[in-house]
Amino acid sequence: MTYPETIAYLYAATPLFQQQGSAAYKPGLDTTLALDAHFGHPHRRYATIHVGGTNGKGSCAHTLAAMLQHRGLKVGLYTSPHLIDFRERIRVNGSPIPEECVVDFVRSERAFFEPLHPSFFEITTALAFRHFAEAGVDVAVVEVGLGGRLDCTNIIQPELSLITNISLDHTQLLGDTLAAIAREKAGIIKPGVSALVGEALPETRPVFEAAAAAAGSPIQFAQDSPEILSTSLTPDGLRHYTTRHWGNFSAALTADCQVANTETLLHAAALLQPCFGLSEADLHHAFLHVCEDTGLMGRWQTLCRAPHVVCDTGHNPGGWQYLSRQLRDAATTHRQLHVVFGMAADKDVSAVLALLPQNAQYYWTQASVRRALEADALSRLGASHGLHGQSFPTVAAALEAALSAAHPDDFVYIGGSSFVVADLLAALREDYKG
Repeated sequence: MTYPETIAYLYAATPLFQQQGSAAYKPGLDTTLALDAHFGHPHRRYATIHVGGTNGKGSCAHTLAAMLQHRGLKVGLYTSPHLIDFRERIRVNGSPIPEECVVDFVRSERAFFEPLHPSFFEITTALAFRHFAEAGVDVAVVEVGLGGRLDCTNIIQPELSLITNISLDHTQLLGDTLAAIAREKAGIIKPGVSALVGEALPETRPVFEAAAAAAGSPIQFAQDSPEILSTSLTPDGLRHYTTRHWGNFSAALTADCQVANTETLLHAAALLQPCFGLSEADLHHAFLHVCEDTGLMGRWQTLCRAPHVVCDTGHNPGGWQYLSRQLRDAATTHRQLHVVFGMAADKDVSAVLALLPQNAQYYWTQASVRRALEADALSRLGASHGLHGQSFPTVAAALEAALSAAHPDDFVYIGGSSFVVADLLAALREDYKG
């Protein structure tokens, strides 16, 4: 099989959460353990760091990988979902897994794994862990796929269990209260392994404390001892930080939500220092160069300056608590706000729409996945919240309309779903090729 044929096979032969949502979710670790045993427990051959939570875990995972890479270590990075190419999920020192490794894995191992009927994520995790072992990584930063307790990444014994925050998302699978979701996320806390929680709420803090006590694990809450003394946006499009113990530095990820992520990462670096000897220089470099060092995309990413065009993968009410504020700020500093917007049907769409600014022109659209809410249905919901605009069948068509209408002094935002950003970046790549 060729690489495109291999990816098509994986999409067709295994349930894919990205396309099917909860129907593709396989709770339990039986299949994962069978795959792990078959491949000789590859994750035991390198150190690991486990990163979970509702929002921010991708940004934190990439930045941790960038810190470790600058330290001179060979670093594996496993994240999801991908935006353009499947290979984004599995990286070594920022380089995606080679196409031939994906093809060889499926060709040589499908006779074993097909009878297990694994999910797409179970197969991908097995591939990632084996690839990291074969590549000889020193450490792998592993992002939880969904939840934690029953996630198939939860077979690792990490140096640190990091949980960014908890908000309501995937409630049909993880529970419909913050405490219930926290219990699932807290499942990555391992006996004797340090745990770090970035942001805790009155409903979630006791859950994490109980899980750590039961595991005999030391636990820290980043918000209890703030490292950041001040932060501000700079004229050159960066975010500047003054910190208590890590000096002053600038960061490429500038969204408001990144302040909390940075606080969490500074505490994580201190906890990981005995293992990996991270220095101030490693942190400063990582925060400034995370995107080019690790391939991170779609986090308040500026695509153009006139008009100012930004995309972001925020997709749930927790993330939009920050994004809505930034859009309102953009509306006050630019002539007109244009919003290209789509969501997955299984998200709390109404809760997000209630956070969107009304003084904007909307371009309702839908991503090219089965989970996407139809643009016309989204338009009707938007109107019920006082948000008005036109519907477009594809993200590319919506973006074209927004750019045609935009003045150089306007602000154009594209988001609402990781899948919307994925379609956007894929369309831009095709235009570039053309």
